[in-house]
Parts: sequence; structure tokens; C-alpha cells
Amino acid sequence: MAANNRRMSGKKGAQVGSGGQRRRGLEGKGPTPPAEARKGHKKNRIANAKAKQVQRRPVARGRGGKGTSEMVVGRNPVVEALREGVPAVTLYVQQFIDNDERVREALQLVAERGGVHLMEAPRPELDRMTNGLNHQGLVLQVPPYEYAHAEDLANAAYDKGEDPLIVALDGVTDPRNLGAIVRSVSAFGGHGVLVPERRAAGMTAGAWKTSAGTAARTPVARATNLTRALEAYKKAGIAVVGLAADGEAEVGELPALEGPVVIVVGSEGKGLSRLVGETCDYRVRIPMPGGAESLNAGVAAGIVLYEAARRRS
Repeated sequence: MAANNRRMSGKKGAQVGSGGQRRRGLEGKGPTPPAEARKGHKKNRIANAKAKQVQRRPVARGRGGKGTSEMVVGRNPVVEALREGVPAVTLYVQQFIDNDERVREALQLVAERGGVHLMEAPRPELDRMTNGLNHQGLVLQVPPYEYAHAEDLANAAYDKGEDPLIVALDGVTDPRNLGAIVRSVSAFGGHGVLVPERRAAGMTAGAWKTSAGTAARTPVARATNLTRALEAYKKAGIAVVGLAADGEAEVGELPALEGPVVIVVGSEGKGLSRLVGETCDYRVRIPMPGGAESLNAGVAAGIVLYEAARRRS
């Protein structure tokens, strides 16, 4: 019986005077945070682990290769990217973030689009993912762009019963120029854009935004060696036309634009590189009565594409 009493005396229970202390201890703590935000909870550990894995995923390679995963950082850039339809995999939201209009709009756009993961992550993890950039609690992961192969652009035209109309870029490094050219190619019935793999603009979030959504239906191909890719086009019977300030003829005088053609646009400062210039069948210039030394790459491409579309109509 004595042993029984000892066991019962060790049992926890309410003590005199403890009720008020417990009530005061529960006041003012607010609603319980979600499981993902509670430190030590299983769902919180899973969310943190997934966030860490984003930077470790290997880049897959297809026929034309893939770009690298990109992070859009900051409240305004994230909202603008979502508004413009930039492809996205995951929206990372900082735990206990101050909720303002931009945060609410980002969450609403993700919900309306569907297919974008929403993940909560602690601020230190977002700092690590963005290399210390001012993310303001919002980070959007953009998936690697799947580039086409140079041959695919011409084959897509022939499949439609059309002569290929392709723009190749030589030394264009501004993604906004690439996006503008993609938009012009789409507007004037072109079949795609070819870019070099190195030292050139790629399909980043900035290029997607400038393309105003046309990048979803206008393929961009990537070539390991631009000169070789242009030579392959020539062997296939496609004329290669380079834009140059000292070109032998004006754009409006070139009958080659009526048939299968690749229009090569160089950088605004240096123009066409030597090897690419030597590979071109024709080097043409855009007349500029106003006396400007050069045109922006996107503007120059748009002018020539318009002329090609006019001749084909």
C-alpha cells in the first residue's frame, strides 16, 4: 500500500494558485503559426531542405541544351515577372513577412496561374539562395530555358511549307535586345532566333519580359559555334545576310530576303565579328538619312524583318 501511495504522490496535477499564472502565460501569443513556419516541426525541416536543394540540382542537357536556373529577387521584380508570364517553378516567401500589396499580388498571381510551387523559407535561407541580395522576402525561381537546335528552326519552317526566316545574333549580350528581337520575329512571321552558346545573351527572365510573352511560341536555338551553324545553313540552301554599316548593298535592294534567309545582327558597338562577316553571303546596310552611326540591335532586326515580311506578302 505504501508503494502505491508513492506512485500516486508522484503524479502531476493541478496545484493551488496555479490557474491564474497559466491563464496569464497564454495571453497575447496570437494564432499558432503554420507547421512550415514552426522551428523543429517536420514540415519546417522539409521546407528548408527543399529550399537548399534548389541550387544543387544538375543542369540537364537536350539537343540544344538548357540554360541555368535563375532567381528573380525583390518584390517589384517578382510581381512584374509574374504579370508578364515569365515561366516559374517556385515562389519563395519569407517566413513572417510583412504583408503588403505586392506580396498579396504575387500570391494571387501564383494562385491564378497554377503549377507554381509556393514555399515558405526563413530569411537566412533566402539570403543564402540570393547571395545576400535585397530580396525583400520574395524570390521567384525561373526554370532553365530549353533551347532548340539550329536545325529545328529551318525544319519548322519547311514543315509549314514556308521559306525559313531566321535571325542570328553575333555578340549581342543584352537580354532585353534578345527579348525585343524574339518579339519582332514573332510579329513578322519569322521562325526563330539563333544565339551563340558563349559570350551572348540568353533567355533570362529579362529577355522573357521584353518579349512580352512571344518567347512562349518563338523558339530560340543555341549553337556551340555560330560560324559553323551559319555554314550548315548555307549548305542547306539558306542565304546568310549580315547587317553591316559598310555593307555593299542596301536592305531594300536585296532579293535574297524573298527566299530562305538567315539575318545576322551584330553588336551595337563592334558589329559583326570577322569570321561571321566572312561567312555571310551578303553584307547589307540600313540607310539612315538622319546620320546616326548605328542602330540598336533590336531596332535593326525589326527593320530588316519588316522588309522581308513585306516582300513575302
